[in-house]
Amino acid sequence: MSKEQKLKEAQELLKALGLPKKQYNQRSAWVFLALANIRPQDDWKNAQAPMLPTVDIMQFIREHYGQDYKPNSRETIRRQTLHQFEQARIVDRNRDDPSRPTNSKDNNYSLNQPIIDVLKEYPYDAWLQKIEEYKEDLHNLQELYQRKLDMEKIPVRLPSGQEIKLSPGKHNQLHADIVHEFCPRFIGESGLVLYIGDTASSRNEGGKLLVLEAAQLEAIGVPPMSHDKLPDVVVYDEKREWLFLIEAVTSHGPVSPKRWIELEKALETCKVGRVYVSAFLNTAEFRRHAADIAWETEVWIAENPDHMIHFNGDRFLGPHERKE
Repeated sequence: MSKEQKLKEAQELLKALGLPKKQYNQRSAWVFLALANIRPQDDWKNAQAPMLPTVDIMQFIREHYGQDYKPNSRETIRRQTLHQFEQARIVDRNRDDPSRPTNSKDNNYSLNQPIIDVLKEYPYDAWLQKIEEYKEDLHNLQELYQRKLDMEKIPVRLPSGQEIKLSPGKHNQLHADIVHEFCPRFIGESGLVLYIGDTASSRNEGGKLLVLEAAQLEAIGVPPMSHDKLPDVVVYDEKREWLFLIEAVTSHGPVSPKRWIELEKALETCKVGRVYVSAFLNTAEFRRHAADIAWETEVWIAENPDHMIHFNGDRFLGPHERKE
């Protein structure tokens, strides 16, 4: 059977499954074939469900269907095909470890069992009945999958009493530690969480702007800034009129001299004192980055939550008057 015929069959299946037109285009059909491990000569009854990272999907398409996606196409495939497949309950993400962080290099995707049941009947008469069974049960499948994902999320209770949930991963766990452990000890009841980022970027997991109190930030002179300019967690101490700018250091760096200069320039209209903090999960992680930390900033380590490390300066904790 030709590659073109297999491609048409994959598109027919995706259309019958109810996906919108953008999700049964050629790119999505090739991805679907890779996820099912179906080569041009294979029968659909031999469909499988390997757990494939995006790069392996691209390699399968290149090797068996001659479509050479460049490395920078990986994000397009992930955002414009795989995410939609996941939402439509065609694939499971990280079947082997649902708690894997959203931004992990080990993320993988695999077809779920109801889809495999459909494929094994195609193109014979029973496949249409399997499609109808899938559609009838789709809402239940989506709810079950969402509950499974929710179980892995990290709950965070803000000082205001509001509860949010962060996507899984050690970076977001450190965010939770900052709110639950650092803030009560070193900021107190007058602390307002004005910003928390999340590693999840496009799925229904809160997005990167999980907490963004734009009006309150602007009220203290913080200009509108994109989320990639702000530190991971921003907390305002109303009593002392200090703004805590906290970097959660797991993969990205601490408040380095370069980062300090960038933030000071971006916050030159800020009306309150600024306290820069690099937060770490443990001492080993701190040691890896110690040489990069700017003077007159603070360090907090979650495994020793009662203590802070002060990098020089004329006081232990607070804004510093300094010259560049």
